[in-house]
Amino acid sequence: MAELTQPSMVFNDVTSVSQVDTESGADPRICLVGSLADEVETLEAAKKFNVPIVTSETGLEYVSDLSYCTYFILADFESDEFEELNKAGARLLGKPALLKYSETGVLMYTRRPVFCHVMKDIIIVFTGFRKKTEVSRLLKLVHYMGGSVKNEIKDNVTHLLAYASTGEKYQYAVTFNIPVMGEDWVHAAWAHRDEAEARADTETMAKYKLKVFQNLRIVLEGFPDEEKIQMEDLVQNNGGILTTLDDQQATHVVLEDQTVTEKPADCPPRAHVVKAEWFWTSIQMEACPDEKLHLFEETNISNIMSPRQMFSSPNTPGSRSRRRKRLRETVQHLAQDDSPSTLPSAPPASKRRSSVGDLAFLSADGSLLDDTVSTPNRLAGRCYTELDGGDQTPLSPPLVDLRQLSARQRVFHELVKTECNYVSILDAVEKVIKLPLENTSQPGGPMLDAQELRYIFGNVPPIHEVHTRMRNDLLHLAHNWTDDASIGEIILKYSTDLEKAYPPFINFFENMKEMLQKISMERPRFHAFLKIAQNKPECGRQSLQELMIRPVQRLPSMSLLINDILKHTEKTTPDHAALEQALDKIKSVMTFINDDKRKTEAKFKLFEIHNDIEMCPPNLVASHRMYMSKVDVTELSDCCSGRGDTLTLFLFNDVLEICKKKSKYNSIKSPSRANLHNFKTIKTYKHLEMMNLAHIKRIVDIRETEDCHNVFALVIRSNQELKERLFTFTLIQDDTTKSNFLKTLCRTVANIACRNDVENFLVSMDPHLLDIETSDVSLTNALSKALRFATRTGRKVSRAFSFNKSPSKLKRAVSTVMSPFGTLPQQSSMRGATSVNNLAAH
Repeated sequence: MAELTQPSMVFNDVTSVSQVDTESGADPRICLVGSLADEVETLEAAKKFNVPIVTSETGLEYVSDLSYCTYFILADFESDEFEELNKAGARLLGKPALLKYSETGVLMYTRRPVFCHVMKDIIIVFTGFRKKTEVSRLLKLVHYMGGSVKNEIKDNVTHLLAYASTGEKYQYAVTFNIPVMGEDWVHAAWAHRDEAEARADTETMAKYKLKVFQNLRIVLEGFPDEEKIQMEDLVQNNGGILTTLDDQQATHVVLEDQTVTEKPADCPPRAHVVKAEWFWTSIQMEACPDEKLHLFEETNISNIMSPRQMFSSPNTPGSRSRRRKRLRETVQHLAQDDSPSTLPSAPPASKRRSSVGDLAFLSADGSLLDDTVSTPNRLAGRCYTELDGGDQTPLSPPLVDLRQLSARQRVFHELVKTECNYVSILDAVEKVIKLPLENTSQPGGPMLDAQELRYIFGNVPPIHEVHTRMRNDLLHLAHNWTDDASIGEIILKYSTDLEKAYPPFINFFENMKEMLQKISMERPRFHAFLKIAQNKPECGRQSLQELMIRPVQRLPSMSLLINDILKHTEKTTPDHAALEQALDKIKSVMTFINDDKRKTEAKFKLFEIHNDIEMCPPNLVASHRMYMSKVDVTELSDCCSGRGDTLTLFLFNDVLEICKKKSKYNSIKSPSRANLHNFKTIKTYKHLEMMNLAHIKRIVDIRETEDCHNVFALVIRSNQELKERLFTFTLIQDDTTKSNFLKTLCRTVANIACRNDVENFLVSMDPHLLDIETSDVSLTNALSKALRFATRTGRKVSRAFSFNKSPSKLKRAVSTVMSPFGTLPQQSSMRGATSVNNLAAH
């Protein structure tokens, strides 16, 4: 082939490496092989090195020419030309590598073929691969992309390429945050080899990280069916393989340690037998933790002794009364919050006759909890809280002599105990769940954003704060008890704070719960985090939803306990009046919360209605407006939409929104007519009129007849109108009855008019007095729908039927007699109109 550029002794000044080969001493030369000889981009890049350039179909004729150190540039490393040149030991570069080198004008020396720089400066360690052919293929691809491969994982290693999510190298990489990639990462990077700027270590390549359970053979045992199905889905979605105990190749056996007490006898010999915590931690971390930290340990049930074993010797049965006493004490101990595995062993024989039942804690359900054996340890490790006055008070109820407790004091200790438990729950939500979720440096990145955290937990801190202070005061009173101690004053002290703290939480509790369920279903990491937190002792195996419902239940519980204390408090004591005030205040707080919740729900309903009405007036949404009721009706008059049309009436505290239900035929357009890119949410209703309730002068309940059912009418006149309008509707039976809706409407209209004579707004009349007929409405409705359908399909339909939607008789009655300037007619045929005129008069 012809030489394009003569050898030149003038070298590029920017070159940082010698243009002379360090081994042979020959000058460098570039050979463009195959189709690259005709590519302008490649030729221009080659000229930047100021070295001779030659072209060739195969490049083989230049291999034996030792007068130059030739760099062969190829368009493909999977061609026959590449194989031949590689066997000959030629220096091979791909077009992307040449383009990258040309940016600096430095032609770098390399001992291996380099096609591109997708993996330049990336150092990889392989682990877990068994097939040599696959390892060899991956190794070549890494080298072709400019990467390096090491045998041992060290500080300079940038990536681990693993076959499965297990092994020492895998655990090292997880510990030191070295990215662990699957083999598809290498193939995906190689697919981008022709892109000069492509890189294998960008965020777009993060999707090729090794899946959590990649190539692990996992057995799940002891889990409830619903949870097991969820776990099986997670295993399969994360690269794992579900198997059974019969599989000798199983790598992990995951046991529900709360129900399974013994390791299955037929466990595969090489499998790691781990607790469920290992599974959920893996999902949360998006990597498998060290199995040694989560190994399943069999529960030694011999440590949980029966009452006879605990307090009696086989050789010394003891008297019957003593055995009954010890059984009673054991049952009391079992009622404690402690785990049964922490039950005390039998006391020494020298102490068996001592009184062990006199000192006790009161549990949340009122049972007596023996604490004699562990009293020294408890007192030595008791936590204290510093009060405002500088005093220190334990964070648990005091040890008391049961024989000296009054009924009032026992109920008070129950209140203290439940308050301590409640604050402990809020502490667990704060420390075990909320704070870890707020940690932005958690492995795998944040599970919730700031807005979601605020939505779920934002209303808890005020409740936590006020109850923590209340608990401290109650504990201080419990440890410094006197007969004239005032419990009611403490409750009254925090009643205002309770009234401020609870409404935001209660109002948005249902929304928060729905959001929590949605996020938990959509984000496996978050669900796994909650599972791990649920198994922690602080949470008592309760889910976050179960913990978050406690604030909803706390005030009713407090009300019952305060009521019990009041029953056992003498009326002559000062605390009786304070307790009565406290009880009334707690009840008023609950009433306020319920009212505020209803108002909040009404506001949400208002927004929903506004968003579901086409052409809805913006001023429908107002701060003072609240939703009251809704009914579906059929119009009998011709004032809104047309006789026989189906309408919906939305009643608010000051207006009546009248809408027409949109036809279902228009709800979905065909693909040929609809622009899918500009798809908009289809609304259910179309706005017709927003009526001020002050304009409703009378509400008419039409008496039931054979042909007239659920009919009512509204007499309307605004300040700008000289004549009254008559709106008549028939109620479509639904959840709301006619009588209930009309009562609500009358009460609301009376409130707007600032009148207390609600009953005067509602009158009952026979249908013929207003000339109301309903017999032809259904037929009219059916035919109108048929006509609309025929019009849409392009068919011509002659007007075979004609219906007068506003009978002349009704027109005369409304237009003539409802006029405030009209006189009473004398004709008997106008009786109905006379009645309507009288209705509108005030």
